[in-house]
Amino acid sequence: MAYSNIGYAYNYGEGVEVDYKKATHYYELAAMRGNEVARYNLGVNEARSGNLDRALKHHMIAVRSGKNNSLETIQKMYKHGHATKDDYTTALRSYQQYLGEIKSAQRDKAAADTDEDCRYY
Repeated sequence: MAYSNIGYAYNYGEGVEVDYKKATHYYELAAMRGNEVARYNLGVNEARSGNLDRALKHHMIAVRSGKNNSLETIQKMYKHGHATKDDYTTALRSYQQYLGEIKSAQRDKAAADTDEDCRYY
């Protein structure tokens, strides 16, 4: 998470000057360690740079880790013709599989006792 936070700081100039190269470096370090937020941010930055194939790959990896923002981004990419129906279907299946893996009676009980914003799914 620390690498992801450093990447965010460089990406948005939080306490440091904006440096997209350093931001990408730290996002990559975080992503290699399994941080799905960093993976999502890499996808966003790749899309902004026009590297839609790379963006899609990053978002697909993030979806497998449960990043629903990446699923929504892939849906938008599909709607705009930047991802195929198969890509979107794979992303949906990956996200469903993730939800199945984390599902438990304890989580369902906790989710029922909390706000709608606090749910894990």
